[in-house]
Amino acid sequence: MSKLTDVPKRILIGHALRSDRLGETLLPKRIALPVFASDPLSSVAYAPGEILLVLSLAGVSAYHFSPWIAVAVAVLMLTVVASYRQIVHAYPSGGGDYEVAGTNLGPRAGLTVASALLFDYVMTVAVSISAGIENLGSAIPFVVEHKVLCAVGVIVLLTLMNLRGVRESGTLFAIPTYVFVTGVFLMIGWGAFRGLVLGDTMRAPTADLDIRPEHQGIAGFALVFLLLRAFSSGCAALTGVEAISNGVPGFRRPKAKNAATTLLMMGLLAVAMFCGIITLAMSTKVRMAEYPATDLLRNGVPVGPDYVQDPVISQVAEAVFGHGSIPFVVLAVATALVLFLAANTAYNGFPVLGAILAQDRFLPRQLHTRGDRLAFSNGIVLLAGAAALLIAVYGAHSSRLIQLYIVGVFVSFTVSQIGMVRHWNRQLDAERDTARRRHMIRSRAINAFGALLTALVLVVVLVTKFTHGAWVAVLAMCLFYVMMTAIRRHYDRVAEELAAPEGPSDDMARPSRVHSVVLVSKIHRPTLRALAYARLMRSDTLEALTVNVDQAETRKLCEEWGRRGIDVPLKVLDSPYREVTRPVIEYVKSLRKESPRDVVSVIIPEYVVGHWYEHLLHNQSALRLKGRLLFTPGVMVTSVPYQLASSEAAKQRARRYQEWNAPGSVRRGPARERAKEEKERQERAEEARERRKRAKEEQEPPAGKD
Repeated sequence: MSKLTDVPKRILIGHALRSDRLGETLLPKRIALPVFASDPLSSVAYAPGEILLVLSLAGVSAYHFSPWIAVAVAVLMLTVVASYRQIVHAYPSGGGDYEVAGTNLGPRAGLTVASALLFDYVMTVAVSISAGIENLGSAIPFVVEHKVLCAVGVIVLLTLMNLRGVRESGTLFAIPTYVFVTGVFLMIGWGAFRGLVLGDTMRAPTADLDIRPEHQGIAGFALVFLLLRAFSSGCAALTGVEAISNGVPGFRRPKAKNAATTLLMMGLLAVAMFCGIITLAMSTKVRMAEYPATDLLRNGVPVGPDYVQDPVISQVAEAVFGHGSIPFVVLAVATALVLFLAANTAYNGFPVLGAILAQDRFLPRQLHTRGDRLAFSNGIVLLAGAAALLIAVYGAHSSRLIQLYIVGVFVSFTVSQIGMVRHWNRQLDAERDTARRRHMIRSRAINAFGALLTALVLVVVLVTKFTHGAWVAVLAMCLFYVMMTAIRRHYDRVAEELAAPEGPSDDMARPSRVHSVVLVSKIHRPTLRALAYARLMRSDTLEALTVNVDQAETRKLCEEWGRRGIDVPLKVLDSPYREVTRPVIEYVKSLRKESPRDVVSVIIPEYVVGHWYEHLLHNQSALRLKGRLLFTPGVMVTSVPYQLASSEAAKQRARRYQEWNAPGSVRRGPARERAKEEKERQERAEEARERRKRAKEEQEPPAGKD
């Protein structure tokens, strides 16, 4: 049955790879950029819109602050990129923020960062796919009308692609990522040429709309708070920057140098695209509102619930290229695809981090196991399930999801940068070379500035977004922390309990005696086979055991037992309430109580069946008994299988699958080949019998002679 289910698995994810082919999955920089940096590159598609959405609360007049907010986000982005370049060189093993925090600040700090990163990776998938659905909906209305269904479908496709392996998925992801980056730069370049050289007036489709401010004439502290909130929303452009530091082992050699170069390329591209889109949005007079149906006004009248608000990048592309033009359509499709594929940053980061945490016993060990394609399959599936749940709960609404998003990012940023400052302090204490000390001091200054800046942003994010959904992220991180702590305590407790002692151990001591008990319901072939096996074990004592749930049946069993002359004593347990499991368990416990140093071996005859529905009809009592006996100390459980005729059907199905799966099996004709082999085997056996007969006759003396 497992081999039959293996067929669709091979179709979906491909054939299994040998462990020694892991090196073939390592990535060059041109593939690593879209694999590990697609999230921060694609975030420029929605981060500018988040800034404008917040500023719209004060009306169109607040939009003139957006370029300054964009500059602040760009400075923060370049600072974080420079800081992570230090991490990549100092910790190239792939632990990233988790390793930095755990090594330099202790396991609690490391676990805090891990909790933030795990939640952030789940949010990356949910936000990227939801934003991609909204961008694609500007060209295909059906997608917007069925947002949740389409988003979950995209998650399924991405999961299958990543289960095929990093190298194959990276090659597929590279094309739309590079098309998107090229399209954005063409849009920025062509827009600048039209506006500065040709003097054209480019207008977004919302340029004629007005915004109803939620807070009229905002000023003072309220204005500062609004600007800080807009800045924190724009910091969504920084999500995924840390993924490269977690994915260093996936790069080709020299790993650290290639990862640092890719990180720098990602930062420069993201900053240029982000600032360019904000500038074009201002020049084309893009208008965005958190509640467009009521807050966007056309000639003083709300646009109504039927209005669909397109993202900023779509409006800018329409203003620069023209609605329906080929560049506009190509960029719209590429934007949607790259937002879908931005989730691949999490699909590479989450499983690797999960595997490291599993190795450190903070998560189940199954997350450290590589699948058939040398990817961490269990982590990929777990990430997909969590992201699909979030999308279903929040209706694939990117603006609602983003409120949960940025907290985890800046928690990991801040703690890891503080850890790097501690790392450089430790290195400086031991280093005496002047040139290397200067390099370390410069690196420490970069990380210290990054820690200060990201800590300030973290405070701003918590203050401005806590009531808008950030509290959910804080709660989720706390739950992750508690869960991983509990898992580590469990593994430590089990390891302590199972640790082999240095000296003599009771586990190695030979039991005084072995009592074998064969469970019997009636006398049939499985019972006789189990009795024969029990005799072969040569136990100190051997008895058969049955439970009296039906007087007539039990009497017939005892009579047949005596009539057959079976030399194994049969013990009958009374069961007034017609139970089977409890009397057997109590009897076995009583044997153990009488002789604690003895071992009780319980032998259970079982049927082997060939159809799924037959499992419902047989072996139910045996399964319950085994489940209970496994929790009884000093008891060994042995199953003696007896193959029913239907088990041959399962064997034939497996054989047919093997023949179907064998190369060239169609040409050979498996049934005809098998019949031919059987005939040849019988002929060889007959020839062997004839030879033995002739040899025997030659050895015997003739009749009548001494």
